[in-house]
Amino acid sequence: MEKTAWPRRKFLKGIALIGVFGGLAWRFLVPSKKARKKVLFEVDKNDIPLRGALVYKRSRVVIIRSETDIYALSLVCTHLGCTVNVTAENILCPCHGSVFDREGNVLKGPSDRPLERLEVEERGEKLVVLV
Repeated sequence: MEKTAWPRRKFLKGIALIGVFGGLAWRFLVPSKKARKKVLFEVDKNDIPLRGALVYKRSRVVIIRSETDIYALSLVCTHLGCTVNVTAENILCPCHGSVFDREGNVLKGPSDRPLERLEVEERGEKLVVLV
């Protein structure tokens, strides 16, 4: 009789361990409410000229409208965190001279990483920038 009880105990302990570790893993697999994207700001799509840009200095973001796409870039230089300036041709860091193209790619260092691209959702005629 004891021989049949021992495997049952092992089985029940195994089930309990699966429950504990499964619960712990679930916390990391399912994003928390804090990890969800938040709306940084909204803008009317028609306010952005074709092949133009809107700069939001307070949010340190630029929204750029190319012929085929609308996207948002962080205005924080990836070198040391200075606020970059947007021109008609490219994006310049006034602190150390990094130059980025209008898609945020590095053209000239010292920065070696592109500008961060932010998520933009179209909601009707509105564009929503998410962080």
